[in-house]
Amino acid sequence: MKSGGLGAVQSSYGVPAKRRWRGLIIAVLGLVILSMLVPLVFLLGLHNSFHTSGYIYEQRNTPSGDKTSHVKELITKFEPTLPKDVLKNYSKGDKNGIVNTNEEKHRGVKTPPPLPPNAALQSPPTTNTPKVHNPKHGRTEQVTHPKTSSADETGTSCELTYGSYCLWQQEHKEVMKDAMVKKLKDQLFVARAYYPSIAKLPAQDKLSRQLKQSIQELEHVLSESSTDADLPPLVETKSERMDVAIARAKSVPVVCDNVDKKFRQLYDLTEDEADFHRKQSAFLYKLNVLTMPKSFHCLALKLTVEYFKSSHDEEEADSEKFEDSSLHHYVIFSNNVLAASVVINSTVTHAKVSRNQVFHVLSDGQNYYAMKLWFKRNNYGEAAVQVLNVEHLEMDSLKDNSLQLSLPEEFRVSFRSYDNPSMGQFRTEYISIFSHSHYLLPDIFSKLKKVVVLDDDVVIQRDLSSLWNLDMGEKVNGAVQFCSVRLGQLKGYLGEKGFSHNSCAWMSGLNIIDLVRWREFGLTQTYKRLIKELSVQKGSTTAAAWPASLLAFENKIYPLNESWVRSGLGHDYKIDSNSIKSAPVLHYNGKMKPWLDLGIPNYKSYWKKYLNKEDQLLSECNVNS
Repeated sequence: MKSGGLGAVQSSYGVPAKRRWRGLIIAVLGLVILSMLVPLVFLLGLHNSFHTSGYIYEQRNTPSGDKTSHVKELITKFEPTLPKDVLKNYSKGDKNGIVNTNEEKHRGVKTPPPLPPNAALQSPPTTNTPKVHNPKHGRTEQVTHPKTSSADETGTSCELTYGSYCLWQQEHKEVMKDAMVKKLKDQLFVARAYYPSIAKLPAQDKLSRQLKQSIQELEHVLSESSTDADLPPLVETKSERMDVAIARAKSVPVVCDNVDKKFRQLYDLTEDEADFHRKQSAFLYKLNVLTMPKSFHCLALKLTVEYFKSSHDEEEADSEKFEDSSLHHYVIFSNNVLAASVVINSTVTHAKVSRNQVFHVLSDGQNYYAMKLWFKRNNYGEAAVQVLNVEHLEMDSLKDNSLQLSLPEEFRVSFRSYDNPSMGQFRTEYISIFSHSHYLLPDIFSKLKKVVVLDDDVVIQRDLSSLWNLDMGEKVNGAVQFCSVRLGQLKGYLGEKGFSHNSCAWMSGLNIIDLVRWREFGLTQTYKRLIKELSVQKGSTTAAAWPASLLAFENKIYPLNESWVRSGLGHDYKIDSNSIKSAPVLHYNGKMKPWLDLGIPNYKSYWKKYLNKEDQLLSECNVNS
């Protein structure tokens, strides 16, 4: 009985215990199955049906309007670089029944908002258009950051940011080279974008191996070839196989995450790379235009060596002419031997009487001896040429450290036309202005009454003797005015100085100076005072030079007729040849000077024809090449 009772007790306790263990086992098995299902959900892309905080990809059961939203965004972003047939096919709708609305048919690049007509040098009322001032170069620049296509980036906004470099870049576009290498790189990137998604699909194992093999083949080819000439003979066959593999990969329904991310990386990397190369190219362009050509250095060195080897007994043969106020005196600031020579030669060539002409070339110590010898060994009719070293001038005004010896300076200004301020139409000009050295003219030539100041980047095509007969009245500086820029538009630079807002800016290049009036008005002292005041605001005397010159000659400018000077030959490719031939003076203001390799080819001949090509030193230094 006891044993039977014990068995009954064991049976009553054993059954519930087994049930508890069975429940635990089922729970463990359930967790194991769930742990296997979760990775499968991500592998099969089922998680895309749930709402996420990232990009939302369209499913087949979504409305057509939602399905195309992401595609529209990508096409709008890539529109500047997509072929026209792609956009045309998209506008007609694809096989899945995507319908293009009228709004989409007229989709285009958004235009920037209209700007006020009087904001020539002012920031338009948008948050994306800041006004930039470069104190180092002392210029005002209107910089825009459009959100539109690359046409804007290579057009107006590019010129606003990089100046004449963009014009030079457009004129020197080259045909794309190594097209096959670029095609292989594009194929490789597309294949890499699809491969991760294809490799995760067991049913596409064959396609996965084909893609991988094609990727490895192209990687090997591109590792050994950088140009089309280096490519192996069967590269076209490999490219065709890659095209077939990519076409098959595109036909397979895959998760768009990896593909989309890869293409976004391609867009971002390409955009960053293009921006980097543009900045690098603009820097090298600027470095090139600021550097004297090697042949010019060679000429200056040879002339300097020859100067110390030769005798200088007849240096002061024309010394009496240098102080004769009855003659026509021309002043040139330059450190370029050939540039100064072209100015003098072109002036003398078109002069009716050259014996009345006296040229004063003011140079620096480095090029002084080369200048001396060049003008000694070359004759310019009956004209006299004096070369002065501005670094060794002994005058009382040089004791003031606020004046620094320098050559004429140019400032790049972007603006809208003052008379016709059409929306979004900007112009970029290079306005040359007097440097600190120009304000020493009354002291350097204390015995002279009137001089004509010529920049070294001008070419004379007519007799200038009529300038000496001008009656300028109470005016000091006879100059061509630049009324596209008014002083009122430079209020941020000039401050509150009581100037007339409608006064036009003026340019150097061709200036007739009344030294008597200059001394009476004390313009040099006025300039010194303005430089001190404005340099505190601008942070440097270079940035203060332009506004100081404009204010110093306020109401002292005698406006010359605009037909006297044809400017812009150093940055404008669209100047009419007839206006160039008929202009008395050609001014190569801008970065692309005629003696540089980067100079505008169509305008170089007007400058080169006044070179003394018979000089042996020019041949030895390859100046004529």
